[in-house]
Amino acid sequence: MKSIERRFAKIRGRNPYWSSYVCFFSAIEGQNFSKQAIARWFNKLVEKGCFSPKDKKGILAHLYTPARPPEDNQK
Repeated sequence: MKSIERRFAKIRGRNPYWSSYVCFFSAIEGQNFSKQAIARWFNKLVEKGCFSPKDKKGILAHLYTPARPPEDNQK
């Protein structure tokens, strides 16, 4: 099973100067994680200083979009 936490730690180790938000975005991008998993791990992994608490809902809505891989309309 894919693990957001494992992917996050790997990316964080390779890019120590990136913010936790950027590492999290890279970890979920195109991986087809559920909205529930993204929200749960966002709360655990992203530092609270990276975003304003009142903007959290909008940030999560933005994160849900790249979590889905592009669909191929060809059959």
